[in-house]
Amino acid sequence: MTQMPLPTGGAALPLLDSDVLRTFVTIAESGSFTRAARQVFRTPSALSMQIKRLEETLGQPLFVREARQVRLTPEGEVLLGYGRRLLKLNEEAVTQFLAPSLEGRVGIGTTDDVGTRILPGVLARFARSHPAVQVDVVVGSSAGMLARLDAGELDLVLVTAGNPGQAVRGEVVHSEPLVWAGREGGIAAQRSPLPVALAHHGCAWRGMALDALDRAGVSYRIAYTCEHCAGQEAAMLADLAVSPFPLALIRPPLRRIDKNLLPPLGDYQLELVKRSGAGQASEALVGYVIEAFGNMHG
Repeated sequence: MTQMPLPTGGAALPLLDSDVLRTFVTIAESGSFTRAARQVFRTPSALSMQIKRLEETLGQPLFVREARQVRLTPEGEVLLGYGRRLLKLNEEAVTQFLAPSLEGRVGIGTTDDVGTRILPGVLARFARSHPAVQVDVVVGSSAGMLARLDAGELDLVLVTAGNPGQAVRGEVVHSEPLVWAGREGGIAAQRSPLPVALAHHGCAWRGMALDALDRAGVSYRIAYTCEHCAGQEAAMLADLAVSPFPLALIRPPLRRIDKNLLPPLGDYQLELVKRSGAGQASEALVGYVIEAFGNMHG
């Protein structure tokens, strides 16, 4: 990126307006002035004028305009990183001063799959905005988390939806394909009967897998039953079994098994369930959790 010449004679550098930055980031993420205009409730021509002024301020082209979309120039890609960080920092600064000062404790429970992926980022952001709130995290089964919620030990929980005997109690915040997985180059998927590693009794993944195998008439044996994802992962890594697994959790040397070898499993959902009367700190944390899943989907 070509650097702009610095002003001489003590002149101040121009400042980037947060509204213009938000427009720029929205266009970059949507790939279209028209789509971005709908999101920020402005006209495409108004957005175009904002970007033109921004390009003049920085002395660099930020977008390559094509027939049906726009894409970032190398300089635009650099600004996108800065823009996202500046908007995030601006939001945190405003929250620090204008949001009610929260104190106390929040207990959150999660299963050990997708929930644990988003929690580190959620907790880091929440701690910056609400440093006086203590957050306790518990990892366990969906049934165990809901029992602790009902006992008042936890304020909100992320649980797998659709477990046998488990009523819908919260908001679905995440949906993801459940697929068959095994070790790259392994032979477990070719064995008969098929060796499968499953979660504990009462888990939606287990039910989805067994129902699919039964419907397809596939001969199988339950080789391993384990409480946590790590147990299923260990069986797959040793090429002792295949397992139903969230698509986004599959990492080398594990791989998704060919769709034609085993019957499809469908999607599974995560529910966010709140304890009635949990308080303002819990409600604030809920917002961060929902935002994190929204970013995953985006």
